[in-house]
Amino acid sequence: MTKEEALQRLEEAGYRHSRRRERMVEILAEEDRYLTAKELWEKMQEIYPDLSADTIYRNLGLLHEMGIVTMTEFQGERRYRFHCGIDHHHHHFICLGCGASQEILNCPLEVLQPQLKGATIVGHRFEIFGYCPQCWKKGNS
Repeated sequence: MTKEEALQRLEEAGYRHSRRRERMVEILAEEDRYLTAKELWEKMQEIYPDLSADTIYRNLGLLHEMGIVTMTEFQGERRYRFHCGIDHHHHHFICLGCGASQEILNCPLEVLQPQLKGATIVGHRFEIFGYCPQCWKKGNS
């Protein structure tokens, strides 16, 4: 998904266009990693110093609901990332150092499902956490 597609999706759903929301989408698209609401708020403060944290949380909730951002929780905080653009079922590796992510295109549930005989699975979440090569090198050199 591109920034333009995200803004068009919001417009088609009846949400008014605002420079603040557009800048938030731009930041998420540019960063291409998982950000906390606080990190996003700090980046937004550079241009909009009067922006409240409530506005950030409210818009992140909307962007998540609209499928423009994905949300996960790690290191005790919710984190948000611009949708990676893959529309079929997949999972992610997430770097604990920089927040970058890498898509995992096959689903581990396929391997585990035979062990769950008789179970009715209604959903699952699978993420791998670790360090990308650059962060690992920084932390272990």
